[in-house]
Amino acid sequence: MRFVAALFAFLGMFAVVPAAAQVIPTSRPAPPATTDLENLWLLDLSSGGRVTIWLRPDVAPKMVERVKTLTRDGFYDGLTFHRVIEGFMAQSGDPLGTGAGESELPDVEAEFNYLPHVRGAVSAARESAPPDADEATETAANNSANSQFFITFVPRLSLDQKYTVFGRVIDGMEHVDAITRGEPPANPTRILHAYIAADNPPPYQAPTRVLSEGEEEITLPPS
Repeated sequence: MRFVAALFAFLGMFAVVPAAAQVIPTSRPAPPATTDLENLWLLDLSSGGRVTIWLRPDVAPKMVERVKTLTRDGFYDGLTFHRVIEGFMAQSGDPLGTGAGESELPDVEAEFNYLPHVRGAVSAARESAPPDADEATETAANNSANSQFFITFVPRLSLDQKYTVFGRVIDGMEHVDAITRGEPPANPTRILHAYIAADNPPPYQAPTRVLSEGEEEITLPPS
């Protein structure tokens, strides 16, 4: 009997291990609420409506801060989606519209995190290092994000841990789906205005006419 009791006691030691493992504390910061207006990025698109993006400063604080700064400076207003690949993603944030432009602010260090590149993920675009790049070149490429970003149409999990996901579309994905395809598109979709929701933006206003690339809007004096 003593042997049986000792055996059950011995097995009981292993039975409590999984329960103990479940209560290991984590230091992962809590994400903001999806109703937190300071962390909702609004993009009014010429493709027909407003896109609401939930920003994630808990995992990418530097990139989120960059986006907020540029948005409040009006940087994104009028920029095109210059690279849009069917079945992949739509990319914007380049003032040149060629893929080679960026803001005048310094580049942002990589903040690769656990968020996956699912449909509607918003991720920081950056330079790509060649396959045979040395460590210094690869590090420089990883830390080359600035103002450009892309939104995935479909899951692309092969990008995880290689690009900084800093948000996700939570409303208006149909307007993202309507972005004109092309590299570059012949008549690209534009960001009419970008806002942070906490800044009390006006309602979405559809453009009276979508301007062609390089075309200037003419305002007529009142009659």
